[in-house]
Amino acid sequence: MSTEQRDDAAAEETAAAVPDLDPVIHAQARLRVMVALAALSPDDRITFPRLQQLLEMTAGNLSTHLRKLEDAGYVEVAKAHQGRTPVTWVALTVAGRRACEDYSAVVRAMLG
Repeated sequence: MSTEQRDDAAAEETAAAVPDLDPVIHAQARLRVMVALAALSPDDRITFPRLQQLLEMTAGNLSTHLRKLEDAGYVEVAKAHQGRTPVTWVALTVAGRRACEDYSAVVRAMLG
C-alpha cells in the first residue's frame, strides 16, 4: 500500500468517525493544498511550480492530490502558454472555497 493510499484510508476512517469532515479535504496533503489556495484572493491563482515549492511536495505527489481535488470540483487546473513557455495555473473554485470554509467551521466546532 502506497503512502497516498494509507493517507486516503486514514482520512476516510477519521471522516467516518466524524461524518461532517469532508474526506476529500481531510487527507493531510490535500488539506495543505486547500489551505494554501484558500489564502489567495478568490480571483487569484498560482503556478504549479510555485505551489509545489510552497508545499515542499514532489511534482508527482502534488499532481495526484490536485487531480483528486479537481475531480471533486474543488480546484481548477488550467494549462496555458506565456509566450512559448507552457504554464500550469491552479486555483480554488467557488465550491472548493466553500468546502474549505465548511471544513474549517467543523474543526472549530469540534475544538469548542
